[in-house]
Amino acid sequence: MRLVQIVRDGKRRIALVDGESLRLLNSRWPDIYSLALHAMETGESLASQVTTSTLNESLDYAAIYAGDSPWRLLPAFDHPTDSAHCMVSGTGLTHKASAENRAAMHQETSAAVTDSLRMYQMGLEGGAPAAGKIGVQPEWFYKGDGSILKAHGEELFTPPYAWDGGEEPEIAGAYLISPAGVPWRVGLMMGNEFSDHRMEKKNYLYLAPSKLRNCALGPELTIGETAFDDVTGTVSVFRNNAALWSKQIWTGQKNMCHTVANLEHHHFKYAAHRRPGDVHIHFFGADAFSFGDGIALASGDVMEVSFPQFGKALRNPLLVQQGPEALVSVEAL
Repeated sequence: MRLVQIVRDGKRRIALVDGESLRLLNSRWPDIYSLALHAMETGESLASQVTTSTLNESLDYAAIYAGDSPWRLLPAFDHPTDSAHCMVSGTGLTHKASAENRAAMHQETSAAVTDSLRMYQMGLEGGAPAAGKIGVQPEWFYKGDGSILKAHGEELFTPPYAWDGGEEPEIAGAYLISPAGVPWRVGLMMGNEFSDHRMEKKNYLYLAPSKLRNCALGPELTIGETAFDDVTGTVSVFRNNAALWSKQIWTGQKNMCHTVANLEHHHFKYAAHRRPGDVHIHFFGADAFSFGDGIALASGDVMEVSFPQFGKALRNPLLVQQGPEALVSVEAL
């Protein structure tokens, strides 16, 4: 079962994906956040809430997806009223290819073993513990709050202080903290985590600022019991409407050195990450990206992330903001 969030004239709605149609849900629930809170209160599953709230009114999904409708897609999950109460974060070095790409960035000699490969090896050895056990801690990074989230079709931009901007095709988890402080997984969705790989390559200690960029989610949120074992997809870059680069990618627990349960534990073990009412968007890591193959993206290029199991592809054009970096001065009170 997959949902989208859409908006027209400032009014939000939820819709159930039904082939090339979107079936609207009762306007009592204008966003997935409020519907998920209601599911927590009633003790019923989110899927059950969707089933009882779906109306007969339908919209043309293809037109909305193409941008040919007064309705437009929103990020597949967010905090609808306060972006400061949405944390966007992620886990790196969960996939073998990502570890190899990262190691290649920072490897000074062919014989050197980088910290990236050591971290990946730690995940292989202890990232998939037995049920009820705690595994090794993964790499973790912070991207920003909900203000950085973009929807399908929206531009992802590199600011003047950026050195680069490139796609990272991933699956992300959508979470909501209950009034009792319990984290609930609302669903899974496609994402383009989008990072500054040139900055990261300069020095591994630049990883943190290289992640402080906007990112894209959606267009669809998959809810209910979702298989996330072996997921195949494709990541592509288009320039002037022609394919510049494309690669098959894999994700899911079969292709990762950590289980989702272990990643979730190490994210939500911090009390500050269990604040009632907060939304969390957490990226699970990428298998491949164009920068690893020497591709430099340019303004106007379109990045496409496609995992058919999770709905329609996520497409976002790149905007490179020009001009010198502006000095930010701090005033004394």
